[in-house]
Amino acid sequence: MATESPERATGPDPSAVRRHRVVVLALDGVIPFELGIPQRIFGRARNAAGYPLYEVVTCSVRPPGPVRTDADYAILVEHGPAALAEADTVVVPASYELGPVYEEGRLTDELASALAHVRPGTRLISICTGGYVLAAAGYLDGRPATTHWRSAEHFQRLFPKIKVDADVLFIDDGDVLTSAGVASGVDLCVHIVRRDHGTAVANAVARLTVVPPHRDGGQAQYIERPVPEPQLATTSTARAWALDRLDRPLQLRDLAEQEAMSVRTFTRRFREEVGISPGQWLTQQRVERARHLLESSGLTVDQVARDAGFGTAQSMRQHLQAALGVTPTTYRRTFRDVVGPDADGVR
Repeated sequence: MATESPERATGPDPSAVRRHRVVVLALDGVIPFELGIPQRIFGRARNAAGYPLYEVVTCSVRPPGPVRTDADYAILVEHGPAALAEADTVVVPASYELGPVYEEGRLTDELASALAHVRPGTRLISICTGGYVLAAAGYLDGRPATTHWRSAEHFQRLFPKIKVDADVLFIDDGDVLTSAGVASGVDLCVHIVRRDHGTAVANAVARLTVVPPHRDGGQAQYIERPVPEPQLATTSTARAWALDRLDRPLQLRDLAEQEAMSVRTFTRRFREEVGISPGQWLTQQRVERARHLLESSGLTVDQVARDAGFGTAQSMRQHLQAALGVTPTTYRRTFRDVVGPDADGVR
């Protein structure tokens, strides 16, 4: 039976350096799965020497004590709301007992008092319907946000100032990030690790958690449809074929031929399965390939651009700037030395 091996820390102890503190707010009715996501993902992120990159703390809106869950047990939370004042990132998981937050879009006095501890500039994250709390507090006004697809219409009606997108797995709006339903909280937290520390650290966390480091498409592929269209064919063969040839020019007709479909049928089927167009998907995969090569290889920027399929360094700069907000050189300088050879199996 395979088991997870604990990471061994080597090198100087960085205990004198304060780790990024993630504080998870556990509300009554919290869903245990969502509550455990931040610790599972952030708690497994390690630097090159094997030391934790985050400290994860759980708190409640009351003094330390039991918090009800939606299961048949309560959890003992050892920190009260004052812990929020020391957070670099605050995470609000879903709860089935939001009361006036869900019904009227307003915070309870107890919850408002707890959130008053959050310092300006703190990064805010919601998982699933935890977004209702951020919305009721006004943090999402004028911003794009998402939540569980089943609650999206209600969410939009209750908070008309928010630009709700029910199709995506998560939305990164800089200092405020929201995830869609349930397991998309894993996708969001892995994304944050990637944003903070690069793809190799995020990939290592994903591998330990036995989840993909990046899921294609969005929440739309999981929404129940009244009359689902029967589909015998998929586009998975074409995607696998393309991933083996990212360094080459790939045309839409080339992908369609792998599935023996017309371009029109293939494009429609691809969008239904993945949630984005074939062209957008190819760009995403090439960006990920470029990130990996910039972090783990000594190739020049021109060589990385060719191997990732962008053709020229200028084209790669434009795509990385659009996707990540940084140039290839800046990305490499930021993340090249974050991980050691054991973090992703290559160096």
